[in-house]
Amino acid sequence: MVCLVIKQGGSAALPEWKALFARLMPGLEVRDWNDPTVDPVHVDYALVWKPDPGRLAKMVNLKAILSAAVGVDHITCDPTWPKNVPLIRMGGEEPVMQMEDYVLWAAFSILRDAASWRVGQQDKVWTRQDAPARTSAEMTIGVMGLGSLGAPVAMRLARAGFQVSGWARHAKTLEGVTCYAGAEGLSAFLHACDTLVCLLPETPETTGMVTYDLLAQLRKPAGLINVGRGPLVVEADLLRALNDGALHTAVLDVFDKEPLPASSPLWVHPRVLITPHAAADASRPARAAYVASVIEALEQGKDVPLRYDPAKGY
Repeated sequence: MVCLVIKQGGSAALPEWKALFARLMPGLEVRDWNDPTVDPVHVDYALVWKPDPGRLAKMVNLKAILSAAVGVDHITCDPTWPKNVPLIRMGGEEPVMQMEDYVLWAAFSILRDAASWRVGQQDKVWTRQDAPARTSAEMTIGVMGLGSLGAPVAMRLARAGFQVSGWARHAKTLEGVTCYAGAEGLSAFLHACDTLVCLLPETPETTGMVTYDLLAQLRKPAGLINVGRGPLVVEADLLRALNDGALHTAVLDVFDKEPLPASSPLWVHPRVLITPHAAADASRPARAAYVASVIEALEQGKDVPLRYDPAKGY
């Protein structure tokens, strides 16, 4: 019998996980990560969120590690994780649609200057803008990172009426999106946009990539939507750009330290909208369906998408 151990949602979530997999894969043995009777040698698959360091390395017969999230840094931060074992990022339609919806909401919030309305509501001030509001057709959004989330996000923005550009390490072609690629295309991409959506993975090359100088290249009024990873943005540079007007508004879902410390000036900045790393958080049934499809494919010897490449860092 194929054995899956789960570390997501705690032991209280195990009955739901078992019920879901009983319907999706009746022959699958589902065990709790903290079950002391589980022999790590007999574990075939592990679905995890922030696994205890060293635990995955003891599962010497693992066929795959499945991340409970789109990101995998909560796994790869453990230096002992078995790099010879396929590491699969969370996928499926639901997290993609959630990310599309979130970025669309953030883009319209920047377009209509919702941050000023939030401040007005807090201060009980009837705030109206002097200038007519822009329309989506007058706003150019640049999506930085055109992978499994970035590409559908860019096309959804285009269908919503925005002018959309995209940037990736390698050349891409997307319907309704003007694409740029590589270091040589980055400056032209930035100068074409007034709002930047950051959906890059966290790698040694991308960490600290969003600096003051990068933000200053955006057209004004400039906006930033960070739904990638917190360490991609240099927080001191972000605050400098917000304070001197190089950046007009930021919508932030991810941060270098999470939860965001109460002492962070971002909490009270009038030009910042904060959400608690909630842009794409797939439901348990959606995750179970995706995991079942991955395990079924791997058991049949098929390749699966969204496999982490240690050499690339994503």
